[in-house]
Amino acid sequence: MKDERNHPFRDSEQDRKAAHHTPDTPQTRAQAYKLAYDDQEFMCRDDLRPVRWQLELMKPELLMQEYGVDSTVVLFGGARIPEPAKKDTARTQTLADLSRFYDEAREFARLMTLRSKVNNHRENVIVTGGGPGVMEAGNRGAADAGGVSIGLNIVLPHEQAPNEYVTPDLCFNFHYFAIRKMHFLMRAEAIAIFPGGFGTLDEMFESLTLIQTGRMKRVPFLLFGREFWTRIVNWEALADAGTISPDDLDLFRFVETAQEAIEVIDGWDNPGKRTDIPGR
Repeated sequence: MKDERNHPFRDSEQDRKAAHHTPDTPQTRAQAYKLAYDDQEFMCRDDLRPVRWQLELMKPELLMQEYGVDSTVVLFGGARIPEPAKKDTARTQTLADLSRFYDEAREFARLMTLRSKVNNHRENVIVTGGGPGVMEAGNRGAADAGGVSIGLNIVLPHEQAPNEYVTPDLCFNFHYFAIRKMHFLMRAEAIAIFPGGFGTLDEMFESLTLIQTGRMKRVPFLLFGREFWTRIVNWEALADAGTISPDDLDLFRFVETAQEAIEVIDGWDNPGKRTDIPGR
């Protein structure tokens, strides 16, 4: 992280190091004596949750600014979808059949990253959840193109590590799902949704809701795999019931291949944010 100080005061890192070398006395060993920002127990108190939220928002934001990331292309999709070469390890036949979307995600990320390289990796940078499956495919495709990509990991009860294709300087870890979701969408210029489970559905519907309600501008919104998504969600039934507007079905497009996705992005008209919600 850059350290461009423009004030005359002694900086916090100097004091943090100095405080670690104070004389060993009952007073200096006391919890109360620790510098607040260097006190892990204090920072993890329930009362400090608002501060942790702010830190978790600020750290990736500052580091991405310093790296020069201006805009992103978001890839959401299932962690359990294997690459085709390993589809025999899939726990169900359906997951094995969905392995083709690993290759489509990888190719889509590769093509978008080639465009990003033209702008010195500042625009349309691939961002994934940093894990396995479709997420790995996205980061891998960016690496195939010789580019960079972002991984927004989340601490889970079971042990996991970021996939090996995430650019290390853009590999982040989160405690709060809500802040992680903000970072997914704050720079998004396109959103690609691949088959997945609860997490993918959650990310898809939250993103659609933000666009539907005008809280976020309309961006190319791509659902890879019409057969999968029309089996999982009865979109027309929602419109017929009146719980969404028929116009809401125009917020996204079904695509099957990476090349088709690129064509949809290139032909997407951008009317900006909605000013009203059809049907209300």
